Amino acid sequence: MAQEIERRFLVVDTHFLAGLRGEGIVQGYVGKEAGAMTTRVRIRAERAFLTLKGPSVGITRDEYEYPIPLADARQILASYCSGRLVEKTRHVVPFGRHAFEVDVFHGRHAGLVIAEVELMHSAQPVQCPPWLGPEITADKRFGNFALASNPLPVLGLVPPACIHRHVGPFAEAGRDGRH
Repeated sequence: MAQEIERRFLVVDTHFLAGLRGEGIVQGYVGKEAGAMTTRVRIRAERAFLTLKGPSVGITRDEYEYPIPLADARQILASYCSGRLVEKTRHVVPFGRHAFEVDVFHGRHAGLVIAEVELMHSAQPVQCPPWLGPEITADKRFGNFALASNPLPVLGLVPPACIHRHVGPFAEAGRDGRH
């Protein structure tokens, strides 16, 4: 069984991203009932994936991901996600023994920057870089499904020090991550 074990953090300083090239991501969610698996469709550059995620138990949850045709992903996003979309640019940033995935959000979530780190086991220690802010792993409001489902900007939930109005040269990155 595939599992995802990750911790998530708000980012308090984005200067470390200057000059880094990210990858554009558009992802949408098919509606779900409480306690059911989350069904996500994601386009990364010119690749597409269907992902099923079970409910979280601590920082762990079941995850199954499968490549799908790009045309199918576009059709599902347009026809079945009912506006439950998240657009972001992802940067992979090595620090210590980990690679942090730093997501710079666009659209109604512009200004939000979240870093996540995948772990081998739930007790694995993490060396935190100085640009990490508060941990939000347990705060469901910052999960991608919750962000996609919320029609309002979430920046009112974010401490002012974690809102990035101008986050450097990647602020204008579009869906495809190009600058």
